[in-house]
Amino acid sequence: MAPGLVLFAVAVIYMTNWFLSDQFTETTRSRAELRLAFYSGNIVSELQRNSVVPLLLSKDPELIRALDNSNFAQTSARLITFQSEIGAASIQLMDAQGRVVAATNRNVLGSSARESPYFIAAQRSKETLFSADPSLGGGYAFTYARAVTADNRLLGVVVVAVDLMKFERSWAGFSDAVLVTDSLGQIILATEPLWRGRTLDEALSVQSPPSAIERALRLTADWARDQPDTYVDGEAVLRNDARIPFRGWRIVSFTKFASVRERVNAILALEIMAFAILLAGTFYVLSRRALSRSNFFQRESAGLRRLNAQLQREIAERQKAEKSLAVAEQTLAQSSKLAVLGEMSASVSHELNQPLAAMKTYLAGARLLLQRRRPDEALSSFQRIDDLIERMGAITRQLKSFARKGGEAFEPVDLRSCVSGALAMMEPQLKTRAVKITRSLPRHAVMVQADRIRLEQVIINLLRNALDAIQNHRAPQIDITLAQDLPTGPFDRQTAVLCVRDNGDGITDLENLFEPFFTTKAPGEGVGLGLAISSGIVKDLGGRLTARNAAEGGAIFEVALPILADVTAAAQ
Repeated sequence: MAPGLVLFAVAVIYMTNWFLSDQFTETTRSRAELRLAFYSGNIVSELQRNSVVPLLLSKDPELIRALDNSNFAQTSARLITFQSEIGAASIQLMDAQGRVVAATNRNVLGSSARESPYFIAAQRSKETLFSADPSLGGGYAFTYARAVTADNRLLGVVVVAVDLMKFERSWAGFSDAVLVTDSLGQIILATEPLWRGRTLDEALSVQSPPSAIERALRLTADWARDQPDTYVDGEAVLRNDARIPFRGWRIVSFTKFASVRERVNAILALEIMAFAILLAGTFYVLSRRALSRSNFFQRESAGLRRLNAQLQREIAERQKAEKSLAVAEQTLAQSSKLAVLGEMSASVSHELNQPLAAMKTYLAGARLLLQRRRPDEALSSFQRIDDLIERMGAITRQLKSFARKGGEAFEPVDLRSCVSGALAMMEPQLKTRAVKITRSLPRHAVMVQADRIRLEQVIINLLRNALDAIQNHRAPQIDITLAQDLPTGPFDRQTAVLCVRDNGDGITDLENLFEPFFTTKAPGEGVGLGLAISSGIVKDLGGRLTARNAAEGGAIFEVALPILADVTAAAQ
């Protein structure tokens, strides 16, 4: 029995090592791919944010007047103001001869950029040109350049520098090695400074792969690992590639196997320890049985055989029960993980759908304004898009705070401004439908203690549900009413009540309305998380969210929150 147990233990350990190595390797690779997607998005966002700056500056009347009159007394200060508002790395203005006449870095004033590639290229083109040129510090300088003209005369060139080196510094905080190559395969960003300016093959050959003896020693220590993708500094790594949607750039990361082996070895150590204990217990049981057999063999041989058979059955049943329990625990753990992952994915998709739809509308409007040469109005659309991006970041942070029920972001908020902000967010959807919106708001401020983003999120969810409820109605109407309820008892608080009413068909199941994933919409139109999240947010704010059917038809949702004046008085 002992040799069989040893063979069984070896087989189980081998299969466990193979299975866990494969699973943890795929998990590590998936996380690396997610990081690459995040890095790529940051780079593209930074480039796109700065690409429009030269166009705006080339149309600035003050800069055109300064170049035309050669009066640059206030130009550098103006560029510094633009830099602080835009967040660009640096801005330079050159005259038609390539002399730097204004710059956010006053140390370069008066220098000549006549021979610079971006200055020469900008003179020959009417578009904004991007360039990536090696810098003196060993890195690369990324710039956008555009000619400044007036009456078809070249007055100068405006150059905006993009700081992509900050991403290198942020990447350095992780164990992965990351690099970015241009369309020619040359490395322009890298966590390893020696890699810049080389091709990928040249960078990997800076230090040769390990020798045959070193590989044999590594294979002995890690006998179940798959063949690595490549080697970095003589160490086997996982390689992940991703495309950056900008000028054929690519981003590559190298992740070490060390983290995978540490997790696998920890589980294998526990498994080996368990088998050692089981083997020791088996030897103990066998020794006791042998001793009993030698002492009672002559007197109770028949009874001993019966006991031995019973013991074998009990061991088999116990092992079967332990295996069944292990399978049940693994199944339960996996189901819990999938449930959490599904709920989180559905929540993120549900809450980000509204800002994304608004961004699409504003982008279409901005594109039309730019085609009509109305950049100032287009800039307003871009500012709204920037606000929406900030809102999406706040929503993702609020999804995290929804789980921990935090209240650290609470502040005095005027409930009327929250209603106005929610209606502004819903403006693209309201414009596409002939919906009558009536608002009844008090003239004075109605202050509550809340998180503005989360409170607007609740109002948007209620408005969106109301729009869905009246989409097939001939005369759709939504009524928004804000009122104050006086306290009915000495210990009651004065509350603000916000009502959102529609003239739809009403609610058929009020009991399960606020349960997660409960929805009356058709498949693909909703996941049933909006009201569940909204109810949780209102509870966090110390209020309540209720729903009922109106006597005249339609549904009424009420958000009741304690007024800030009552909360302050109670605290005192």
